Amino acid sequence: MKELLVISGKGGTGKTTIVGAFAGLAKDSFPCKMTVLADCDVDAADLHLILKPDVRETKEFFGLKRASMDRMKCNNCGECRKICRFDAITAHEGRVKIEPISCEGCAVCFHICPNQAISMKDVIAGHRFVSDTIYGPLVHAKLGVAEENSGKLVTEVRREARRIAETLDSPLIICDGPPGIGCPVISSMSGVDLALIVTEPTIAGIHDMERLYSLARDFDVEVAVCINKYDLDYEMSADIEEFCSAHSVDMAGRVPFDEEVVKALVKGEPIIPSRSTGQDRESPAANSIRQLWAEIFNRLF
Repeated sequence: MKELLVISGKGGTGKTTIVGAFAGLAKDSFPCKMTVLADCDVDAADLHLILKPDVRETKEFFGLKRASMDRMKCNNCGECRKICRFDAITAHEGRVKIEPISCEGCAVCFHICPNQAISMKDVIAGHRFVSDTIYGPLVHAKLGVAEENSGKLVTEVRREARRIAETLDSPLIICDGPPGIGCPVISSMSGVDLALIVTEPTIAGIHDMERLYSLARDFDVEVAVCINKYDLDYEMSADIEEFCSAHSVDMAGRVPFDEEVVKALVKGEPIIPSRSTGQDRESPAANSIRQLWAEIFNRLF
């Protein structure tokens, strides 16, 4: 079983569009096996928008524990308020109150309270889903507003995807990763067989691609690069290719700007549906993504 991670240094570079196309291409490449899909961008998951999943399992996700006050035990001494460095405990007219949105779950107030009026309680921070799509099972999640621990939720998504893949004897897991280089990306990257960095010919795109490459190198993860909308700035695209050549990184593909991609996304469809759906789409971007898939497939198998 192989695991492919598609990532980008910034949002909006087109990685989810490519993952959606890969879902259809993988289904055609493994007609007798199921590919497992995972959306690891739990802060802003959107792969489900083009894969039209039917949710069959929902599980609550618990992030950090938060402080909760027992009003019957609290004598409003204010000791907890004095030591809360996050200003999550306030006092109004002598009455102490915990502000749950500001609480970081450090538990200092729990340990210092002389009356044991504070306890640490689990809080639902989001949900993790297992869904069925025509391309294979999809594991995805939704983190609650202003909730943290997205790296932990990514780990749960990947763990469930691997469990399903082992059960189905799946040859491949395709992960739609989060943007950037933070905790969710680290949780997505560790242990994958190949990370495909999707970048774009802009200064920000090149800068963030370089940061992602450095992160992947630290994790000893093999890297390939795809330039999306490469024809919008040939000079910048040449700079990306020069960087890849200098660092012995495989330039796996170049995808041109194509209005057919926009039309497909407006309809909520992948740019390349599986042939088994009876649909097909020919366009410059679709043809380039097919070539990209062939390159990635050869690298993995």
